Amino acid sequence: MRPRIPSFRRLPAGDAVKSDRAFRRRSRLVPGAAPTIPGMTNRKSSGVGTAVLVTVATVGAAAGAALLARRRKGDIKEFVVANVLEKPAGRSSFTDLGQNLERGGTFLTGRAERAADTPENREVLAHIIGIERWGQSRIQVALGQREFVRDEYRGYRPEGGATLGQLRSLLSQTRARTVDLARQLHFNPPDDDFVVEHNGLGPLTAKGWLRYLNQHADLESRKLRGAGGTAVHEEETQQAPAS
Repeated sequence: MRPRIPSFRRLPAGDAVKSDRAFRRRSRLVPGAAPTIPGMTNRKSSGVGTAVLVTVATVGAAAGAALLARRRKGDIKEFVVANVLEKPAGRSSFTDLGQNLERGGTFLTGRAERAADTPENREVLAHIIGIERWGQSRIQVALGQREFVRDEYRGYRPEGGATLGQLRSLLSQTRARTVDLARQLHFNPPDDDFVVEHNGLGPLTAKGWLRYLNQHADLESRKLRGAGGTAVHEEETQQAPAS
């Protein structure tokens, strides 16, 4: 038997404001959370900024400009979740998403190996690892493996002082665990409309969570720099990682 966990059902897309209010009542969201500016990463907001950064990177500059023109921050969030995360993820199986995570992990490993040993690069890797571990805990809720706890990502970061070598190893181990969770979801899938809260983006399906983690790590790892200061992802000659 799965433990009792929050089960949230989606309302029609046109009821964005009502949906947000209803979700806040059911999931005890904290009102008045600090707004996130699209395209900016806020390390203290559980990766919310990076998730919104996906918008411009994925749907292009024109769509990003259109988003910024929208009047409601809630509308922007709804658009990002629906069009950048949930719709693409919903067209994929858990097997597909797991394979995408594996391919993305290959690129992550390569970027980490080419990254110079600098405080900035170590911070990027620690951030990626922390967010991915935090997301794994939310996916475990969808699997019925743990109760929902609205915690923050910083508690999942590697301990301070981790070396570059240790972070590289942790990055590979962390991604391997995410891939394993995708496999578990394939064999024990939740209902299609079962969602688990993201602190900043609101309710995400299990598929949405998997896509979010893959996108987040890919985008953040593009900040890594090599010994000469060149972005390590620019050295890649393979096909871009699938999302």
